[in-house]
Amino acid sequence: MSLITFELNRPMDFIGLGRLCIDLNANEIHRPMEETRTFTKYVGGSPANITIAIARLGLKAGFIGRVSDDQHGRFITHYLEKEGIDTTSVTTDRSGSVTGLAFTEIKSPTDCSILMYRDNVADLKLEPGDVREEYIRQAKAIMISGTALAKSPSREAVFKAVDLARKHNVVVFFDIDYRPWTWTSRDETGIYCSLVAEKSDVILGGREEFDLLEAPFGPLRQDDRLTAERWFAHHAKIVLVKHGGDGSVAFTKDGQSFTGTTFPANVVKTFGAGDSFAGAFIYGLMNGWDIARSQQFGAASASIVVSSHSCSDAMPTAEQIQAVIDKHGSK
Repeated sequence: MSLITFELNRPMDFIGLGRLCIDLNANEIHRPMEETRTFTKYVGGSPANITIAIARLGLKAGFIGRVSDDQHGRFITHYLEKEGIDTTSVTTDRSGSVTGLAFTEIKSPTDCSILMYRDNVADLKLEPGDVREEYIRQAKAIMISGTALAKSPSREAVFKAVDLARKHNVVVFFDIDYRPWTWTSRDETGIYCSLVAEKSDVILGGREEFDLLEAPFGPLRQDDRLTAERWFAHHAKIVLVKHGGDGSVAFTKDGQSFTGTTFPANVVKTFGAGDSFAGAFIYGLMNGWDIARSQQFGAASASIVVSSHSCSDAMPTAEQIQAVIDKHGSK
């Protein structure tokens, strides 16, 4: 019996919620940002990237979020619509907010950084009224991004969305997605993200992100299995700990664990790997695959995106991912 059960009669497969922003990726790579003069613009934000990945793989996806009332906001909305993503719950914020910007620095394939501008951003203006019960109850799954918890009123909108998802048996995925530029303190991050993690069916994050959730409540255990067991005591059925280039480890509530594979890649930059992995992993689970196959699919997707200049534009199709698996097998 599957640990995760999706309501198959729902018209929408997946809803993303949270950050919609702009990535400005450096064109002059292998140099510091101080010497970079030109950038290429892409839609960005972890929940946006994951939702784009889901749509590119052929599932019916929608999004709950806010965009600024300007050219960047329209760019984001038009891009989502072009990808076939439902934007009826993407609201244009008219309070004078701006679009969040993420400038990327690519010094080398392993030395990359992101500079974020997150003051007065539209995505954190999301209000509880933007979260409609009838929209959520038509979906099989919803994914919450931890960044959406950083400020009010977005924070309250997330809590409403999670409670509605639980009410209507919508599977809750939680991507911790820690971005220090938005939060006031690490303790604040740990407390609010823990409240959502307690109500989530599947939790995804890096080792450091899971440590962040433990920090306000006691000594860090820094052990993947102990971390998973903490969340199994609440609602979680699957806890997946990402370890970057070393793959991932997924734990299930019935006591099993699965160590993920990796695939060769001509790495251009490191960011985007987690989002592409998450999108393909979720796709696998929603198609009824076992966890090991879903992890493999996610790893192959990540190898494609880290080999590309963009994140959102590079999200692959199912055929492209399978071609990587067929060519390389597991490493």
